[in-house]
This record gives sequence, C-alpha cells and structure tokens, in this order.
Amino acid sequence: MRYIAAYLLLLTGGNASPTAKDIKKLLDVVGIETDDERLSKLLSELEGKDIGSLIAEGSGKLASVPSGGGGGGAAPAAGGAAGGGAAPAEKEEEKVEEKEESDDDMGFGLFD
Repeated sequence: MRYIAAYLLLLTGGNASPTAKDIKKLLDVVGIETDDERLSKLLSELEGKDIGSLIAEGSGKLASVPSGGGGGGAAPAAGGAAGGGAAPAEKEEEKVEEKEESDDDMGFGLFD
C-alpha cells in the first residue's frame, strides 16, 4: 500500500512517470524503509498502464463486494419499540432538548 500511495502522491504532484528512485526518496522523507523487490514488482505491473483506468476497474470490482455493515443496530431498537411505542420517543426528545439547553449555558455555540 505504501508504494502505491507514494506513486499516486507523486502523480498528483506533477510527476507523470514516477521512478523507483522517486518513490524511495519520498518514503525516506517520512522514515519508511523500502523493499526493492516489492517496489520493482509494482513498477513493472504499472508499466505502460493508465492509472485512472486501473482505479476505475478496481472501483468496479469493489462495488460487487458485500460489506455486511449496519444489520446489527436494528434489533435493539425493535425490542425497545415493542415495549411502548410513544414513551421512548418522548424521552429521546427530552434528552435532545436538554443537551441543546446545556450548550446554551456555556455561552457560545458551534456556529456562532
């Protein structure tokens, strides 16, 4: 990852064709040691290819990967709503109002 990130940083900085020497120099600035074998393999894989099309191709592949997040939060909310529908909603509103009032007590707001 570090070699790809350095390569992309150099491209963004205006270097149209970063070399191994350029990448090593950049990584040395931040104290990261380089593995010459991995770096040369990356550069040989990228040789003659358009980085924009490679990123687009990779993004398309990531779109098909299931991420599975967000499913666990619904179960506790459903259990609380089954016990008494309106009462928990009122309590939540009261909490929000109390928090806003405590912000006013401090004498300043985030967007003032």
